[in-house]
Amino acid sequence: MVLLAAAVCTKAGKAIVSRQFVEMTRTRVEGLLAAFPKLMNTGKQHTFVETESVRYVYQPLEKLYMVLITTKNSNILEDLETLRLFSRVIPEYCRVLEESEISEHCFDLIFAFDEIVALGYRENVNLAQIRTFTEMDSHEEKVFRAVRETQEREAKAEMKRKAKELQRARQDAERAGKKSPSFGGFGSSGMSSVTSATIITDTIEPEKPRVAPAPVRPSGSSKALKLGVKGKEVDNFVDKLKSEGENIITSTAGRKASEASKVLQPPVNIESVHMRVEERISLTCGRDGGLQNMEVLGMITLKVTDEKNGRISILLNNNDKKGAQLQVPSKIFCLDHSLIGLKNQEKSFPLNSDLGVLKWRLQSTDESLIPLTINCWPSESGSGCDVNIEYELQDEALELNDVVITIPLPSGVGAPVVGDLDGQYNHDSRKNILEWSLPVIDEKNKSGSLEFSINGKPDDFFPIHVSFVSKRNFCDIQVAKVTYIEGGSPVKFSSETSFVVDKYEIL
Repeated sequence: MVLLAAAVCTKAGKAIVSRQFVEMTRTRVEGLLAAFPKLMNTGKQHTFVETESVRYVYQPLEKLYMVLITTKNSNILEDLETLRLFSRVIPEYCRVLEESEISEHCFDLIFAFDEIVALGYRENVNLAQIRTFTEMDSHEEKVFRAVRETQEREAKAEMKRKAKELQRARQDAERAGKKSPSFGGFGSSGMSSVTSATIITDTIEPEKPRVAPAPVRPSGSSKALKLGVKGKEVDNFVDKLKSEGENIITSTAGRKASEASKVLQPPVNIESVHMRVEERISLTCGRDGGLQNMEVLGMITLKVTDEKNGRISILLNNNDKKGAQLQVPSKIFCLDHSLIGLKNQEKSFPLNSDLGVLKWRLQSTDESLIPLTINCWPSESGSGCDVNIEYELQDEALELNDVVITIPLPSGVGAPVVGDLDGQYNHDSRKNILEWSLPVIDEKNKSGSLEFSINGKPDDFFPIHVSFVSKRNFCDIQVAKVTYIEGGSPVKFSSETSFVVDKYEIL
């Protein structure tokens, strides 16, 4: 078998993407493809046509053709088998078989074609191997990235440790500077105290650019290299991370909180007393119904940035009817599950630090508490499997944003044929998943469905994973009012609420 070229063309013979496996000019390829539709008008019922010099082996793809151009002495059975493999590769990268979609993924198709044929001869590969080869998954790359992440974590930890040491040194220097006048009569002792304070101050002075926002470093690597000329150990760690493209201005709330913050941004005007109400849900349901486990963990966090607002009490609006168990730290009292404050009311809340003042936990197997139910009905048919997925919002007080329902698909069967749909969908052929996206689910949009068909068995479409975010919490515990302990006058405060998913799956 000698395969000259593989092409996807229109019914008029216009080449959309073509890959030549032997040396051929563009004019030659375009001429062969332009002549192809004219040869098909002879009334023959074959999937190949021949000329004096070449053979066309083709397969219709809706409004397009997958065409192989081979020599006349090639094995027609091998040609047909190769054609089937080419035709199965295209749906792996193109969601719909249209000219615009083919053009958008032309390079992906060319790379896949190169894995099938080399120098005109068929390679012994299947669809799964082609997918693996084009993904270029490298164990060495994974090891390198793991080592690099470990080094970055160690560098960050060392940076934090050094920063703490410098902060302690600054505090010691300030204390020594205040006491130094009492030692003025001893001469050398007083001078050593002042000198040590001056040296430490100079050491920590370059620390200020580290706290500055990222725009200090322009695009380009030359500026990062200039930062490296500083002799201070802390800056060396920062410069190393910057030169590798690492953004060192990171949040301390953790990766999961940062993911939620992409959608749930904090209030623009944050007051000197700021309350954050956070909830996370972990839920596992069976495909045939039944709640296996549901756990909701919530926390109210207080941050005070003004010393005059340190002695305050917090009044909650606790409308929870689901049976959440409340818990407060040992230094804080909670009266009737509604009033929170320090047990020692002569003290103030700590400044500039996030302090958890209330936690709650709800664990249940009661199906009526499921916030969003997902039902999947796969049914086998003669041409594959018809799948119907439905959602319903049970708690109408919630408003779920950026809902994504992820359905696994069998590999090597191409893209699903989607019918009725609420929202939008995206087929990821690399991960073999179908993502059903809904921007908002609330009482006005409490139910919806998705229907699609694909080759497979009912077990291929589980487990289903769900993710969402919400600005309304599940257990309905909110901060109603903040007052001063002395006098009871109200304190202006800001608050933010988030309800996010840790795990939500239907097995």
